Amino acid sequence: MRTVPGGRVVAGERAVAGGRAVAAVVAGALPALAFPDPSLWWFAYIALVPWMLLIRTAPTGRRAALEGWLGGIGFLIAVHHWLIPSLHVFIVVLAALLGVLWAPWGWLVRRMLGGRPSTARAAAAVAAVPSGWLMIELVRSWDALGGPWGLMGASQWQVPPALRLASVGGVWLVSLLVLAVNTAVTALIAVPTARRAAVGGAVACAVVTAAVWAWAPRPQEYGRARVAIVQPGVHDGISGPERRFARGEELTRSLAGRKLDLVVWGESSVGEDLREHPALADRLAALSRDVGADLLVNVDARRVDASGRGGIYKSSVLVGPRGPTGAHYDKMRLVPFGEYIPARSLLGWATSVGKAAPEDRLRGTHQVVMDLPDGGPRIGPLICFETAFPDMSRQLARHGAQLLVAQSATSTFQNSWAPEQHASLGAVRAAESGRPMVHATLTGVSAVYGADGARIGPELSTRTSAAAVYDIPLARGSTLFVRYGDWAVYGAAGVLVALAATEGVRRLRRPVRGPGAPPARTAHGFSARPGH
Repeated sequence: MRTVPGGRVVAGERAVAGGRAVAAVVAGALPALAFPDPSLWWFAYIALVPWMLLIRTAPTGRRAALEGWLGGIGFLIAVHHWLIPSLHVFIVVLAALLGVLWAPWGWLVRRMLGGRPSTARAAAAVAAVPSGWLMIELVRSWDALGGPWGLMGASQWQVPPALRLASVGGVWLVSLLVLAVNTAVTALIAVPTARRAAVGGAVACAVVTAAVWAWAPRPQEYGRARVAIVQPGVHDGISGPERRFARGEELTRSLAGRKLDLVVWGESSVGEDLREHPALADRLAALSRDVGADLLVNVDARRVDASGRGGIYKSSVLVGPRGPTGAHYDKMRLVPFGEYIPARSLLGWATSVGKAAPEDRLRGTHQVVMDLPDGGPRIGPLICFETAFPDMSRQLARHGAQLLVAQSATSTFQNSWAPEQHASLGAVRAAESGRPMVHATLTGVSAVYGADGARIGPELSTRTSAAAVYDIPLARGSTLFVRYGDWAVYGAAGVLVALAATEGVRRLRRPVRGPGAPPARTAHGFSARPGH
């Protein structure tokens, strides 16, 4: 503590600043409760209010940016807390780096809602603040930065009106809605003069949602597919992969006579390249003959591709009664640190503090739509992390996929929120694309969703080792999101550009004070000082 005159004031200011910093981290973490496993979907619409109330009272724009950054750190750690056993202290480093994305958003919140904003500025805030947040989600969606995990719109995976919005503008439009309501509630609480604008913004959100519910096109049902998920459960130890494969065989044989179109195994369900191990391929072909349907397995193994490049790939492989059919898909978007280390020469030390990938896996180059025999549905495979990306399922739907199939394995995070969070993404991808989605895992949670995002049949939990058959309605037609893509993102960018242009014009029109003019006075009668 300083003992110079005014030292008590300085110490008090530091204590307040420290308290605000802690409050920012805690407030930023609150939205995690809206996602599975808590799944408090309704909380998403007010979860950001404490953070925004704090930021709007920041004494300076710089302080608001700092509290945005600190809240971003809290948000990222809370949403990804299940990674802590794998990344250890490195998760704090990553959160601090990515948390910088929230600094401009913090400044924007204070700029739009700080002090006593006019009705017009408060109304603009209901559009600008969500747009700023959406730009953060867009940047985070680059897979090298961790991918789009924890997008606010994804918290609404079990809310039918929100899923209808996703069919129109993707998860991006749902995020905008969630942020707009948070912004309106913040203005309603903190800015009495802006309450009319806040209520107007909330009413506008309700009207848009109702209009989408009533008029947005819906994919039309035109047939059905019978698909089985084989979930062998947890098998640890040195012999774990072989015991898991044997359990998968046992469960698959139990499906004989069920008149199936497809049997789906989870990610990394086969640990050897089928071309190099024909005996393994023969075992899978025999299963296909037994059940009368093709198997979609997932091979996690080292191989040499057609170009001569060798390495470990994760591949969806379709196996028929005569063996592999030739249809396969290599995973394109890899999990940072889990399957490769970005800038390994710089960040390779992460392997010494956590369970980061000792070797980089190789990427596929293009998406694939597979044809099933005897008029079965065309399937679009995705592998694990890829279900977080809206553009991948959209492209599969555009290329003719009638059924989206995701193969995943989250056994590393078995007793965390991760399996439920991962499975929930299937509902959002199904609603966006207007195509049913199968989410098949090795150890749970496995689930199936219809073309509207509603769950079909029971899920297979993390405590289950079983095979389940789902009668899935297929759908034809295109959602507006499939047709027009990320228009909500472009609209949000347009809002921010318009805001910046308006601010620029206002500054240009502001009269310039002459050299002899007296300094401006603050509300307390003191001369204004630069930077305050």
